[in-house]
Amino acid sequence: MNDKSDTSMTAPAWLGTLVDGGGPRYLQIADAIGNALDEGRLRPGDRLPPQRQLARQLGLDLTTVTRAYAEARRRGLLDARVGQGSFVSHGPADDGRVADLSMNIPPPPPGGKLEYMLRQGMNDVLARADVDTLMTYHWGAGSLADREAAAAWVGSELGQVDPARIAVVPGAQVALAGLVLAHSAPGDAVAAEVLCYPGLMQAVRQSGRRMVAVAVDGAGMLPDELERVCRTQQVRVLYLNPTIQNPTALTMPLARRQELLAVARAHRVHVIEDDPYSFLAPDGPPALARIAPDIVSYVATLSKSLTPGLRTAFVILPDAAAQDGFALAMRALTLMGAPLMGALATQWIRSGMAAEFRDAVAGEAHIRYDMAQAVLPFAHREGPHGFHIWQAVPAQWSLNGLLTAASAHGLGICTSEFFTVDGMAPKAIRISLGAVPDRRRLERALRVLAELLAQQRPALPAVVV
Repeated sequence: MNDKSDTSMTAPAWLGTLVDGGGPRYLQIADAIGNALDEGRLRPGDRLPPQRQLARQLGLDLTTVTRAYAEARRRGLLDARVGQGSFVSHGPADDGRVADLSMNIPPPPPGGKLEYMLRQGMNDVLARADVDTLMTYHWGAGSLADREAAAAWVGSELGQVDPARIAVVPGAQVALAGLVLAHSAPGDAVAAEVLCYPGLMQAVRQSGRRMVAVAVDGAGMLPDELERVCRTQQVRVLYLNPTIQNPTALTMPLARRQELLAVARAHRVHVIEDDPYSFLAPDGPPALARIAPDIVSYVATLSKSLTPGLRTAFVILPDAAAQDGFALAMRALTLMGAPLMGALATQWIRSGMAAEFRDAVAGEAHIRYDMAQAVLPFAHREGPHGFHIWQAVPAQWSLNGLLTAASAHGLGICTSEFFTVDGMAPKAIRISLGAVPDRRRLERALRVLAELLAQQRPALPAVVV
């Protein structure tokens, strides 16, 4: 787009409308540049209006527009050319950095929304809270305010929850480990699907318990197989991730959920429901903890819906009495959660920022999933759009060969061996869509991976002498 010499008061069409209450104006402008680039209303090489001109058009002071352009440059959206102006960037050069398709984290919505939330949230926390209280030791399951915010957060999945049943903990990983300790003894078995979250396997094995793999079909864990292992393997805990399962991305239908819960109840097995992704499936089946709240402990993490750095998860226990056993297990793992992080999570939830950002994450996940569907082979997949795709590996590739080739092309991927509880790993990889911060870089990475998968004769590794 060419710069014009007139100083019309009409704002550029790509900018849209700046809104009151939408955050600092400079961040709204930087967000608008990123959105316009993603949506094709700006293209690499387009020239933006001079800062003074845009400030006059928007009725803003020059400092605001200068900050907006600086923020856009920091994000890699703009290039400044001395004596010529500001131009839309052509994107990062292919610098050989790994595009991480292995880490399942929330895809960042365009713009600096998280930075704004962090600044605003911390300001609000420090304005309302006593710093000495935030920085000292805290015992128990979290403050009443934190547990009330947690109850509101999980309400869409579980309905009304008594805050006395909730524990606020520093992340889902420690929550899973604590639940395993609280509901089993050394030598007991924890049952899970044959492909399972690796963090659960590590927690079980490090605590002296045993993992038992239960066979699955297209709807998830088989009830008859769960019945068999409960009779023969001293199973005390059943672990399920029934909605957008990690790594297979399958969502278990209601009938299967009910059948598995009936088996668990008959054998007095405690159920851990790991539910990081249900916000991506608003029309999915009800949570296990909603169907059978008396035998299910429900884990909801903010690491997957907001940001991993918050290190906050909520555990909804069957009743208030279960708090004591869980608290003892947690004391063995972590003295306490970080009160500052808990206060920030509570502030975000109460202000509505958390729900707004979660919705933006879901929207970005949907866009990235559709992108992957269009690029990857064998891409037709049913069910809700999550952060990851379970991709079959063609016959001509070995898992190790594909992992090596992907690494040589600057791609990080996860093969099925990372997720296999027991037995032979299927020929598949998990492709995560959230860790690459830029959509254009993600699309390039997916195209490279698609070309690798399509190779009929993978190149032999180099001979080292």
